[in-house]
Amino acid sequence: MSGLITINTLKSLKQKGEKIAVLTSYDASFAKVSEQAGVEVLLVGDSLGMVVQGKADTIPVTVDEVIYHTANVTRAVNDIFVIADMPFMSYATAESALINAGRLMKEGAANMVKLEGGHSQLDTVRHLTAHAVPVCAHLGLLPQSVHQLGGYRVQGKDAHQAEQIRRDALDLQDAGAQMLVLECVPSALAQLVTAELEIPVIGIGAGKDVDGQVLVVYDMLGIGSDSLPRFVRNFMQENNAIADAIRAYVSAVKNTSFPAPQESY
Repeated sequence: MSGLITINTLKSLKQKGEKIAVLTSYDASFAKVSEQAGVEVLLVGDSLGMVVQGKADTIPVTVDEVIYHTANVTRAVNDIFVIADMPFMSYATAESALINAGRLMKEGAANMVKLEGGHSQLDTVRHLTAHAVPVCAHLGLLPQSVHQLGGYRVQGKDAHQAEQIRRDALDLQDAGAQMLVLECVPSALAQLVTAELEIPVIGIGAGKDVDGQVLVVYDMLGIGSDSLPRFVRNFMQENNAIADAIRAYVSAVKNTSFPAPQESY
């Protein structure tokens, strides 16, 4: 896609039924290659704690670290849309969320910030959006709550939990969120939520009937882990170069061949 990508561009893709290709990014080189390969959105995820820093989970990641990596990414790209994760406890109150989100946008040059959680985050989302901070919400499996959840497990499998996720999604949209990430939820639930929302829904382990897909870039290149999650495909297996693998990922997202049924829940 040529030209500056904005939130309105992404909403237009949803309305036209064209899938959105998203990847994580943490540095200038991968960011540049991803943009050239046709990725529309880069997420500077707190997953950097695990895949870059080698930590056990995302909890120790700091705001300063996300700013550093976000700035590395935004310096290298021209037109792509960049989302920065808000780390654990950086949005414990609405005021702290506004201060930290402001830093991610001013110092990191992010276009949007992402935070995890449903009804407990509604006031924070309202506060951020009232102060011109674009917000991407995140429901389903919440990596920052992994200790509370008891591990990395599929969410929304029973009717009560599924309805809570659906309700939270609608409420977050009403609160001002302009995008939603759904992680590790059954495909049928993701399809329902996507159809009900006006904002783009990006899935990771959420089936193919969402508006777009996101993967950790190292995962889809088969780097750094001996056992990949069920929803990950190693695009390097049939490609000889990283740029080709990322182009293959974009193509598979666009033509809905990724994720396949065996890569969904």
